[in-house]
Amino acid sequence: MADETTKLMGDYEILGVLGTGGMGRVYRVRNVITDRVEAMKVLLPDLVGQEELVVRFLREIKLLAALNHPNIAALHTALTIDNQLVMVMEYVEGKTLASRLQTGAIPVADALTYLDQVLAALSYAHQQHVIHRDIKPANMMLTPEGVVKLMDFGIARSDQEPAKLTAPGTTLGSINYMSPEQVKGGPIDERSDLYSAGISLYEMVTGQRPFQGESNFSIMAAQIQQAPTPPVQLNPALPDGLNEIILTSIAKSAEDRFQSADAFRNAIASVMKTLQDAKTVVVSPTAVTASGAVPAYVKPLPTMPLTTRAATAAAPALAPVSTRMPVADLPPRPTSNRGLYMALGALVVVAVLVAAGIYLPGRSKGSVSAEGSGTPAPTKTAETAPPPTPPTPSTTAPATPVQETATPAAPAVPSVEAPHKKVMANSSADNTAAAATAVAAEKEKATELAKELDEVEHQIDQLTARAGGVNSSLDNLKHQQAGLGYGLRSDMAERESSMKLNLSKAQNAIEHNDLERAKRYAGLAESDIDALEKFLGR
Repeated sequence: MADETTKLMGDYEILGVLGTGGMGRVYRVRNVITDRVEAMKVLLPDLVGQEELVVRFLREIKLLAALNHPNIAALHTALTIDNQLVMVMEYVEGKTLASRLQTGAIPVADALTYLDQVLAALSYAHQQHVIHRDIKPANMMLTPEGVVKLMDFGIARSDQEPAKLTAPGTTLGSINYMSPEQVKGGPIDERSDLYSAGISLYEMVTGQRPFQGESNFSIMAAQIQQAPTPPVQLNPALPDGLNEIILTSIAKSAEDRFQSADAFRNAIASVMKTLQDAKTVVVSPTAVTASGAVPAYVKPLPTMPLTTRAATAAAPALAPVSTRMPVADLPPRPTSNRGLYMALGALVVVAVLVAAGIYLPGRSKGSVSAEGSGTPAPTKTAETAPPPTPPTPSTTAPATPVQETATPAAPAVPSVEAPHKKVMANSSADNTAAAATAVAAEKEKATELAKELDEVEHQIDQLTARAGGVNSSLDNLKHQQAGLGYGLRSDMAERESSMKLNLSKAQNAIEHNDLERAKRYAGLAESDIDALEKFLGR
């Protein structure tokens, strides 16, 4: 096709070459009638005369025409131009993930997002009985908006023997992603696509392919015989579980891999949720701003009743407790020590009055004697002795002994009162210290309980996410088995029911702040989930 950048093919102007596949070439073209830019695929010139390949190309066109998914490049039309069969497809603006990988590994969160879209496309295609057969980063187009479009559904791959895989039109990149059964030339099903998707994910998160060699033969031999290096050894920062997910997806035997794109996708979703949870900050009442607003980045606590939240804002000192425990369960919190000091002060006053009352008869005697002598009763306190009154001739004899008796009795009040004051002061200090210690102990105990409840709730959240993936995989498996006339193994069916019941009880216990029950049922649920995941090969 001479001067391809300016030549017209029917109503299409060729703008450039986008790439070459196993059987065809892809051009960027413009429809001169609609002015729409599209992609055109045609058979390679030296393959046009091979009737079998033409029939296969036509069959792939019909299969692709039946696909309609947001993550699959759409087929617009197919036609014959100059006796050459062509198909016109959606032109996807962007770059392939293979181009993105030239700059190094892709961040885990982004890689999982991209592969999730690829698996969504594969799930849809497999339901339409279409097997891609050439899944690799070069066929994953990433748009500027972050949407991944799966390409090259329309170019069929030959089922020739491995020795002929290096024939003209077969690229080296495809060999790196072929499943062992595809390398052997054996029967291929959906799980072959999932193997290729797993190899692609391995490369995205590590920047390397699991199988490499100096020749096509050595790479094909590695696909069949060599165990891959665990990706976590190349990227120790991989989140928990992802290493096993990748190794499961690229197992040598198809029976040991994920059995459907949905099962693979559910496993990826559990890791994505864990990454999202790790980025979410859980608010404590102390994080509330002065205006009463909660920062926008903070995730609200879903299990805390409204009344508890209100109580929390009112008593920030007990914030670690109020985020979990109902206010009624908390020990009473004194707002200040003022009331305590007032009560103790009142006791001291009463004690002084009682002590003073013991000596009131002596003070009364002095007063009566003074009245009998015609002298006014003293109005000063007992600590200050009144000056002696000059004796009157008619009462000299009785007056003198009365004044002598009253004078030495005056200091007796402070001598008795002082020990009582000292005892009450010591008692007040001891009571205050004891009360403060008790409040601190209760606060520490409640804080520790809240911390443990947080940890168990986080465990239950993780188990719930894993259970979601297990449920989805079991539903798909049961649907497949029903089509074959049999159902789920009875022990696994019991495990499924037990998992749901134990998770429900664990969640109920955490809502009622019952730490022991929450721990017990969370442990039982985890045991059920482990057994089910092992059964599903996850």
